[in-house]
Amino acid sequence: MSSIYTKQMVVVVLLLLLRTMDIEASRRIRNPFLQTVYEHHTNPIWDRQRLTQQFPVEKWYSCDIQQFPEHLQHLFIQCCLDNQTEVFLDKSYEKSDWFFTQMWHSLAKVFLGFVMSTTSVNGLLGRGSMFVFSTNQFRTLLGISETWKADHLLDLGAGDGAVTQQIAAHFRQITTTEMSPTMQWRLGQKGYRVVNINEWAGPTCRYDVISCLNLIDRCDQPISILHDIHRSLSPGGMAIISLVLPFKPFVESGALQNKPSEQLNIEGRSWEHQAASFINNVLLPAGFTLQSFTRLPYLCEGDMSRPFYSLDDAVFIVKADSTGIEHQGWCNARTQDSIDL
Repeated sequence: MSSIYTKQMVVVVLLLLLRTMDIEASRRIRNPFLQTVYEHHTNPIWDRQRLTQQFPVEKWYSCDIQQFPEHLQHLFIQCCLDNQTEVFLDKSYEKSDWFFTQMWHSLAKVFLGFVMSTTSVNGLLGRGSMFVFSTNQFRTLLGISETWKADHLLDLGAGDGAVTQQIAAHFRQITTTEMSPTMQWRLGQKGYRVVNINEWAGPTCRYDVISCLNLIDRCDQPISILHDIHRSLSPGGMAIISLVLPFKPFVESGALQNKPSEQLNIEGRSWEHQAASFINNVLLPAGFTLQSFTRLPYLCEGDMSRPFYSLDDAVFIVKADSTGIEHQGWCNARTQDSIDL
């Protein structure tokens, strides 16, 4: 009898026992594993068919467009829950029910977390894959067809390459960067070229599309990265820049989270106000022309506590204009000690 079949039988027996218990008795379950099994099969958040009842799915994609200045309103693209996003959620629900695997991951994360960043732990264990946009959403945002092909994609902070795979078919050559050694290993497994974070922006390096997804709010020098993206785009090239709003930047350093040494001038409290602020106070003065933008859920595979995790992402498609970067006043760079998060 295979080990997988044996584990499945154990869980089935446990469920049969737990289902014979009344609600009052279930509250007295002391064993954490049994309590988790019970929760997975009684709490409605674990019911895939009740996704829209348990989570604010419509809010993931919606915004009050009237809160944006008139010159930005027509650039917003309304997206929705599509097939590829549904497939990612299906897999997340399935993986969260792998009780023994999730127990092993939870245990390993406790010990590895003392010496490794969360990103590196996830890379080592093969957990926590992310989802930003589907292939169709990518095409809609860039305004390209299914047959569109470009020469070179650069994906900055590519993680395990799961998001890169969504758009890889549109490029003849793919280069990635990643700080985490275990994520570099995962990228190599997928066949992607990984370069040092100091090598991608050389004087002769040019890219047709640069993807910078959820890196601006997790890096030490976001201003410098935006400058390098601007000068590294080929003529007519586009950059895809996303960040989580509300804006709460930090930098992973081993098991620690530090303040960035450069700070972007993003104002406002609502998603709409901060998105508009990022466009007007950062992207435009940095020498970019906005092509389109949208609101998407930044999804992550779940664990024993939740079937998946979600943050509010703002995704921007920009081109480098010919006027260059306005170095004075477009952002507020301070030393690390002076930043208030």
